[in-house]
Amino acid sequence: MKIRKVGSEFLGSAVLVMTVIGSGEMAQNLSTDTAVQLLVNSLATAAILYLLITVLADISGAHFNPLVTLITLYKREVSISQTLQYLFAQFLGALTGAGLANLLFDLPLFTASTKIRNGDNLLLSEIIATAGLIFTIFIAIDQKREKKIPALVACWIGAAYFFTSSTSFANPAVTFARGWSDTFAGIAPESIAPFIGAQLVGAVIGLALSQSLGSKGKRKK
Repeated sequence: MKIRKVGSEFLGSAVLVMTVIGSGEMAQNLSTDTAVQLLVNSLATAAILYLLITVLADISGAHFNPLVTLITLYKREVSISQTLQYLFAQFLGALTGAGLANLLFDLPLFTASTKIRNGDNLLLSEIIATAGLIFTIFIAIDQKREKKIPALVACWIGAAYFFTSSTSFANPAVTFARGWSDTFAGIAPESIAPFIGAQLVGAVIGLALSQSLGSKGKRKK
């Protein structure tokens, strides 16, 4: 059972990153218009998120994101052992997805990205993008709307591609993996740590919002 769950997290993370990087590279090959490139990238990402969460949720919970796993640990819904296994699977899966995406477009297996992403606006974007993602997931769970999470997450990420200047990474494993693809979706290694730091802050905010506005928050009043 544990192998199925860990395998699900590995597969989901790999396919997610492969889609993010691959669709970005394909978009650049098809158009020189940045708006079109971002649109292709966002639609592909939203579509694969909907698919992956739908088909893998009943196996592993379809986290594909270390922040979601850490929050479920905080809520005591998973053990420390399972958390560590999930985190390992997510990072390894994401890195595998990056390598596969590179190979699909005849690029070196791994190349450090040269796309520097810095600035307070980008970090603020990551805080907001991550806070919104975490809030969306856990308020839906609180409202017993788990079946709608695939569509809700796809909608949030698809929209956040366009209303945030960072294009909404909102996932430490995905952020790390994108550092090893020097393509449209890449992020320079020196920009990874600040992005992940901002995502951690956003996760705390998103969780706090979901708890304050959820059923437990109502009972406290």
